[in-house]
Amino acid sequence: MSDTAVSVDADGAVIASFALYLLLLVGIAVYAAGSRSGSMTDFFLGGRAMKHFVVAMSAVTSGRSGWLVLGVTGLAFVDGAAAVWSVVGYTTVELFLFLFAAPRLRRFTGRMKDITLPDFFASRLGGGPGLRVLIVTVIVLFMTAYVSSQFAAGGKAFAGTFGVADTTGVWITAGVVLVYTLLGGYVAVALSDAVQAIFMIVGLVVLPVVVVASLGWGPMFDTLRALDPALLDPYAIGFGGIIAAVGIGLGSPGQPHIVVRYMSIDDPRSLRPAALWGTVWNVLMGWGAVFIGLSGRAVYGDVDALPGADSEQLFPFLANAYLPGIVAGLLIAAVFAAIMSSADSQLLVATSGVVRDIYQRLVKKDAADLNPRHLVTVSRMVVMVMCLLAVGLLYVPGMEDLVFWLVLFAWAGLGAAFGPPLLLALFWRGTTAAGAAAGIITGAVVTVVWYYTLSDVLYELVPGAIASTAAVVAVSAVTRKPEGADRMMSLLKGGSGEREDVHG
Repeated sequence: MSDTAVSVDADGAVIASFALYLLLLVGIAVYAAGSRSGSMTDFFLGGRAMKHFVVAMSAVTSGRSGWLVLGVTGLAFVDGAAAVWSVVGYTTVELFLFLFAAPRLRRFTGRMKDITLPDFFASRLGGGPGLRVLIVTVIVLFMTAYVSSQFAAGGKAFAGTFGVADTTGVWITAGVVLVYTLLGGYVAVALSDAVQAIFMIVGLVVLPVVVVASLGWGPMFDTLRALDPALLDPYAIGFGGIIAAVGIGLGSPGQPHIVVRYMSIDDPRSLRPAALWGTVWNVLMGWGAVFIGLSGRAVYGDVDALPGADSEQLFPFLANAYLPGIVAGLLIAAVFAAIMSSADSQLLVATSGVVRDIYQRLVKKDAADLNPRHLVTVSRMVVMVMCLLAVGLLYVPGMEDLVFWLVLFAWAGLGAAFGPPLLLALFWRGTTAAGAAAGIITGAVVTVVWYYTLSDVLYELVPGAIASTAAVVAVSAVTRKPEGADRMMSLLKGGSGEREDVHG
């Protein structure tokens, strides 16, 4: 999933409204700094006290990134109504996660005091430090590259919108994300994501309504039909194309920055209303993105009419053309909201792996109980180091190619590597640590190999997820089950662990 630059002419009204958006983020950071950030659970999970609306909005926005605001709108511009299948895929899968997988994960991790995804696997399956190191390595590798790409996208967006240098835009993007993440930890990240979700939904609903109203519903469809009848046919991409598009949703269970949202909610029972909010938001934003693409195609006719002949430039270009400056500025903020809502989440997840799973669990495992404030201080230091590392990657000659390569596989690779092991660990008592490790490695390898050999036949995430599932089942079948597997499954189902301290 890629993010690209925007390109519009910014006037004073656009700049003023965008400045208000940045001030709002800083205000959230100041507020969150006085809230829950005194322990590891506070800093990385908001004390497991987050309300369902915040969790729903944060999960949705951190999962979409600029791919929805820029990518899906551009895809709908090119492919027409068929772009809706990608929205159907992730909306359906994330509804399943909210309703069935997330409650089990929240109950178990609350009972076991788990803070990270590696924590969960270690508690549920055992496996010693090897499994923990494998998971952290994969997460940090992909997440750092992901954050780096988000900063690069933010830099290009600032350059195209406000006429500053790319490098200046990168540092502004990184600086804003760093400030509110350092000050408030998970609370600041989750609250800012929820606020940014509002910017995204406003942008993705208001803009298509305005454009369609100006064109007229019937005339817009007549124009599209005259350009290409296939633009109005959701089945025009064929069965294989539909499977590939829907298959995008298979990546959601394997994204640590999405999964950790479920672990932070105040009560497992609150995940049902969270499912409602998250699904409504996914549907509204997804359909809004598709209709921006369709209406934009009716307006401009061909991609050559867009800046750089780039269909992913459609959203900001259309906003600037159809809306007053002050409103356009707020809608352009939706682009940055999408970028930042992913960058902050990915940065915090990578940091939690380093501090919780490597520093606390492995490096300091023989030390007496570490002071919670010391761990939070270390976490803030690591956040800063990870942020600088992500920016620094953009300055290393040749490293940009590696970052691009890692991001290319970030969604599919993480989805295939972690999704099947996580779901099987949640629902199948026979899952073992060796099976999970085999699934993680197999999913990642098959995704990469398939991309370079058969990606024109089927999106690599689909075979990667299938191969990962097969590897977990096959290896688990011939390896020793973890001790206490029945008790673990009872905790997952809400047996003896149902009445745990939900803020633990």
